[in-house]
Amino acid sequence: MAHRPGGNERAPRRPAGGRRWRPVAGRRRWLGLGLGAATILGAAALALAVGISQATTAPACAAARVPGTARLPGGPRVPAGARQAQVTGEATHYVLQAGGGNCSYPSPPASQLFVALSPGEYDSAAACGSYVQVTGPDGSVTAEVIDQCPPCQAGHLDLSEQAFARIAPLAAGLVPVTYHTIADPPLPAPLSLLVKDGSSAYWLALLPIGAGNPVTSVRVRSAARGWQELTQASYDYWLAPSGLGPEPFTVQLTDSEGHQATLTGVTLTPGVVQPTRTWMYGAAAQPAAPSASPRPTPAATAHRSTSGTPAASPATAAPATVPAAAAAPATSPSPC
Repeated sequence: MAHRPGGNERAPRRPAGGRRWRPVAGRRRWLGLGLGAATILGAAALALAVGISQATTAPACAAARVPGTARLPGGPRVPAGARQAQVTGEATHYVLQAGGGNCSYPSPPASQLFVALSPGEYDSAAACGSYVQVTGPDGSVTAEVIDQCPPCQAGHLDLSEQAFARIAPLAAGLVPVTYHTIADPPLPAPLSLLVKDGSSAYWLALLPIGAGNPVTSVRVRSAARGWQELTQASYDYWLAPSGLGPEPFTVQLTDSEGHQATLTGVTLTPGVVQPTRTWMYGAAAQPAAPSASPRPTPAATAHRSTSGTPAASPATAAPATVPAAAAAPATSPSPC
């Protein structure tokens, strides 16, 4: 069953029980003076504490994604290419109904190997499209992040039945696992784009598909508006709330490893997946065969920013193991 975002309901706090003290006759005046002095001293102490807090507390983080950075599962953002931490946790399995989960993909991957993350690791769709390598009692599997598991705690993965069967019998239900996000996983297909239903010249939503790593930035250029930076919604579409005017568009994608791809000739065709002939990385010099789609295929180019050599693959650089509690707190995740 597809997971949908949901909030945690909190039971109302009960008033604390206790005795109500009555002042002794003849001492009410002194008690009033004592309470007044205590109130003044308390207000002064509160003002001093607030001042110290404002001077030492870091400013609230911005909601926009930072290009060239990634987030470890449930942890802080790290520079592109940094070694991914291994998380110790647990895994269950579920059945995804019609649709592609909270990440809004039109369908799950053809391999049916996918995973839903806890809210903190899903991170308001920042993890969508990435790949996680999971090791369980009977083996390992690589699964694509396409969904969120609202009731899951940090370190708890909800795998597709096909993915779970690679690491343990389905009858096991719940098993211990270790896992980490893979940098630059093998790509199953070139990039494609989906324009959301309801998009127009006055409101635009784009969904990149097949990037391999998390997409951290989407920029779109039109003849009417020039270059515009889009913002990512919690359902993974990238939005231009005021639209970009008439088509065609040029779309530039940046991922968490610093790869960039520029797609030209993107049309304003809501609800239709527009394939391209380029890969986000790796196979850019080997374009795929033209799609059989009757719509024209947008031209595309791809390049990698000069930020250094690619990160080592998991096979050559085993990540350090950290407990789930250290990688992500069990309490409510930070909004940043």
